[in-house]
Amino acid sequence: MAISLTPAAAAHVTRFLAQRGKGVGVRLGVRTSGCSGMAYSLEFADALEPDDQIFEDQGVKVIVDPKSLVYLDGTQLDFVREGLNEGFRFNNPNAKHACGCGESFNV
Repeated sequence: MAISLTPAAAAHVTRFLAQRGKGVGVRLGVRTSGCSGMAYSLEFADALEPDDQIFEDQGVKVIVDPKSLVYLDGTQLDFVREGLNEGFRFNNPNAKHACGCGESFNV
């Protein structure tokens, strides 16, 4: 099982963690939401939970809870800029369908 980051995502997270001045990495998870059933959650992590799974790629720790890992295994986190928009993109090999707006997915 693994979660990885592109160089762009790793650089973005590293920069923001440095600006925050605290944090152990980013927490990636899923929650029930949206028209397709599940949505990604991504936030800075300041502490670890005992059952967290930790993946380190390019010097960045990605923390995932065990329930979310089933849906996220193999996911690559990317950071993209398209025109005036920028944000994280989740390249998840487990996602079978995504909604039209790109906010949710199902497996």
